[in-house]
Amino acid sequence: MLDWKKRMGEARERVDDSVDDARSYFGGLWVSRALGSLLGLYLIGALVVGWYWSQEPDLIPVQQNAQAAAERAQRQMVSGYTTVETLKTVAQTLLDKSGGYLSNDLAPPGLWLDNMPSWEYGVLVQVRDLSRALRKDFARSQSQSTEDPDLAKAEPRFNFDNKSWALPAAEAEYQDGIRSLDRYLARLSDPSQPNAQFYTRADNLNNWLGDVATRLGSLSQRLSASVGRVRLNTDVTGGAPVAEGQVPAVSEEIVETPWLQIDNVFYEARGQAWALSHILRAIEVDFADVLAKKNATISVRQIIRELEAAQEPLWSPMVLNGSGYGILANHSLVMANYISRANAAVIDLRQLLEQG
Repeated sequence: MLDWKKRMGEARERVDDSVDDARSYFGGLWVSRALGSLLGLYLIGALVVGWYWSQEPDLIPVQQNAQAAAERAQRQMVSGYTTVETLKTVAQTLLDKSGGYLSNDLAPPGLWLDNMPSWEYGVLVQVRDLSRALRKDFARSQSQSTEDPDLAKAEPRFNFDNKSWALPAAEAEYQDGIRSLDRYLARLSDPSQPNAQFYTRADNLNNWLGDVATRLGSLSQRLSASVGRVRLNTDVTGGAPVAEGQVPAVSEEIVETPWLQIDNVFYEARGQAWALSHILRAIEVDFADVLAKKNATISVRQIIRELEAAQEPLWSPMVLNGSGYGILANHSLVMANYISRANAAVIDLRQLLEQG
């Protein structure tokens, strides 16, 4: 009898252990499946949010935007107002677009995105160039005149490290630059503040266009290098002069954009084209008399047309890098075509401005 009870007790213990093991197994399995489901939902959500954040902003109606801003602030539309207001709007778009400013993000999905940060950098390049031109040329009557104090504060703010995320963050510095531009704009539109000026002269405009031509020329070369290019270099040994009738030594090297950088260069070009198209529309308004006198208005519109054509939607899920005449498209070469044509038009415009 005792032996039977002992066996029954042992059997109950084995059953209890089996039940505990089953509970532990199925409980752990449920937790694992729950965590897997949550991770899957997070990844899907991150992909959707990343896609939304990667949408490029639409083109802005420049003249209407400047007029509306002047009405809200109760300011007068004076010469230079449209250009400075457009610079403010372009810079503010970097901070206010879908997802905000992404170049310094440290967490997903912003951390995984590289196309939009490249676009942001392209826009930032044009913002920096124009802020420097405002400080150096547009707001000064001559080389010996004093620079505007607000523009002197704005330019270094926009040249702050675009990847800094804290102490201070890039967004905070750029916002300070926008405030400095707004203070300059308030003084520019106030007749009682004669110390704020904007000089719409051909030489000022030509100086800034020189920077534009340099940027576009560099972009064109980088885009064209997506398929690899042979660059010829003349290299005279020891720097000695070449004898008469002798052909200098020529070396060749293949210049090709790394495969992982092709889409970054492409979106940087789109960002510069987006920002520059807005700035040129503002220039067309503020420099209307100068452009008309030089018969250069059509040249400005031609540049804008090429830059806006570069903003056509990209229907491919990725930037393709096919050969020039291959089956697949090469989006970088298409972009290089628009950028090169815009650059050629900028060079023609500069020649018109230099003529008397």
